[in-house]
Amino acid sequence: MAVPGSTGRPGGGLRSLLRRPGAARAAQDAADEEMAAELYREYHRPLLAFVLRLTGGDRPWAEDVVQETMIRAWRSADRLDDRTSSLMPWLATVSRRIVIDNRRQREVRPPEVGDGPLENLPMADEMDALLRKVVVTEALESLSPAHRQALTETVLRDRTVNQAAEYLGIPVGTVKSRVYYALRALRVALEERGVTS
Repeated sequence: MAVPGSTGRPGGGLRSLLRRPGAARAAQDAADEEMAAELYREYHRPLLAFVLRLTGGDRPWAEDVVQETMIRAWRSADRLDDRTSSLMPWLATVSRRIVIDNRRQREVRPPEVGDGPLENLPMADEMDALLRKVVVTEALESLSPAHRQALTETVLRDRTVNQAAEYLGIPVGTVKSRVYYALRALRVALEERGVTS
């Protein structure tokens, strides 16, 4: 009776192809090619079916795992026990570890999302803010020096009317009227430049 995952061929197959230390290089290369082909013939289908269950039916991932498992088996051929009847338990263990490692890597690494969300991300346009500053500066320059000074002290330097009056050395009522008329003139100057509300 054949062991699951084996061809059922007595005394030959993959076991007879395992690397032997000290073999000639050309003979060893030919034996390696024959061993890789035999490994695929004998174990590819059962191993793929097993790995498909491990990967939840993800065939491309399962095929990658099977290929990596076969490569590891080929690299470890000289260390494998040639007295066993099947490599399937060893291959299953290796493939299970590869799947676990892949899952761990996917969990650690953040998911890739591509550039799509970044393209739709609203960004503040610094150009609008810069143009607004230029227009406001020009509008402020169009005011009389007394009105500009009253606005600068009360609005830009955030002083109260009393503090601005004390700093400018003028009466509080004068500061109030200058701020009032300065704001009216500034509104008109901004409207002339296309700025509304």
